[in-house]
Amino acid sequence: MPLYHKLGEIPSKRHTVFRKKDGTLHYEQLFGTIGFEGMSSLMYHLHRPTMVKEVGKAFDASPKAIVSHNIKSRLLKGLEVPTRNDFLESRNVLVFNSDVHISVGAPKRSMTDYFYKNADADELLFIHKGSGVLKTMLGEIDFQYGDYLLIPRGMIYQIKFNDKDNRLLVVESYHPIYTPKRYRNWFGQHLEHSPFCERDFKLPQNLRTYDEKGEFLIKVKKQGQLHHLVYASHPFDVVGWDGYNYPYGFSIHNFEPITGRVHQPPPVHQTFETRAFVVCSFVPRLYDYHPDAIPAPYNHSNIDSDEVLYYVDGDFMSRKNIDKGYISLHPAGIPHGPHPGTYEASIGKSKTEELAVMIDTFRPLQLTKAALDIDDGKYYRSWLEE
Repeated sequence: MPLYHKLGEIPSKRHTVFRKKDGTLHYEQLFGTIGFEGMSSLMYHLHRPTMVKEVGKAFDASPKAIVSHNIKSRLLKGLEVPTRNDFLESRNVLVFNSDVHISVGAPKRSMTDYFYKNADADELLFIHKGSGVLKTMLGEIDFQYGDYLLIPRGMIYQIKFNDKDNRLLVVESYHPIYTPKRYRNWFGQHLEHSPFCERDFKLPQNLRTYDEKGEFLIKVKKQGQLHHLVYASHPFDVVGWDGYNYPYGFSIHNFEPITGRVHQPPPVHQTFETRAFVVCSFVPRLYDYHPDAIPAPYNHSNIDSDEVLYYVDGDFMSRKNIDKGYISLHPAGIPHGPHPGTYEASIGKSKTEELAVMIDTFRPLQLTKAALDIDDGKYYRSWLEE
């Protein structure tokens, strides 16, 4: 995200001597992507961030496709996935391709006995239920219901939950995740027509520095494998940092909807983008105000993208028999639209209270067993007239 931020103590000049109180040096580390051309942050450690004591077993964490060529619209009941104590084990990849993995999770416990790093992908966590603190080597972010947490690849983190009832939508992106380019000027600042701005972001705070040596387990996801590495010092030993590459939060409740006289297309809801998919936020908003407007979305064909819609809360005006945590999948190649009766029933209504997250991918998605286990099996027939 192109917004400069800094925490803690840093020297006045990069790549120069920065001593501790005892006269020894801090250890500088550049944290960046896309070679040396992408966004980066420069951090200063108490100990060398390279001290690996042990490399343990690797476990296969790659999803397995049960349906590789899908043409069927599906409805997945996301809250029916089983709860798990462990944060990583609670993740259930439902749909995926080479660009993105989309999961739901229901972890009951905080991460206390290990740290986690996804070296493959940026992670976008949407908090459907629960609250807590995202703890990283660059500071902490408090989160709650409705928050997106964007964690760039390579970031070491832990999550502390405040209770046991937690529900997460997890998007792992093999391309960097940014806010939409059309919302920003050439300096990176969000423009006046953007549905959110820099004031809305939750930036890392409370940089806590741990001066500890011992054995610290870091689980690292790399090339679809989950590796167990033991480091000789606490990974959160950073005394200060500055730059542009860091985790941040954004509440869906701070997304300001764009409306018009007639129905607006889905891109007005866009919140994040990559080269391979976009993420949109549907929030409570006023309906179209042309006297003959039809507020329900028109039928449209997904020729270039698969559409995943995660229903969070409220009244989903274009769908019937939809509940919280349901996930609809509308594959590329066939049209979809409002259910029978909802198109007509929307005329004359003034607003909607729906809350949902939509992910449109530019390559087809494959389904896992976890998806088929919660598939209602009949959604594709729900547009038939009774």
